Amino acid sequence: MSRNLAKPFFGKPPTEYSIAYMDSLVRSFALYIQQMQNPGAGRNTTQVFTNLPNNDSGLEDGTVFVVDGVLRVPVAHQPYAAGVLGTGQVGTVTVTA
Repeated sequence: MSRNLAKPFFGKPPTEYSIAYMDSLVRSFALYIQQMQNPGAGRNTTQVFTNLPNNDSGLEDGTVFVVDGVLRVPVAHQPYAAGVLGTGQVGTVTVTA
């Protein structure tokens, strides 16, 4: 573990069954599972991303996607509007020479 987490203690088992030992063992496993399931800070020398999505449609906040070679991270209530294009027309113009 490289996240500076307290490592669970798995003590030497007693020769006979012990409720206290089993309680300690279950707590240690529960702590280990909790630490493995919770994301932590990352520090990497290199990182390889494969098969990145090219838009933020359906992604949860913090999921990386790529657009035109630029990595982007969606933020709540700030969608990335890829390919936004609009045209409009107001009235007419007449040119005479």
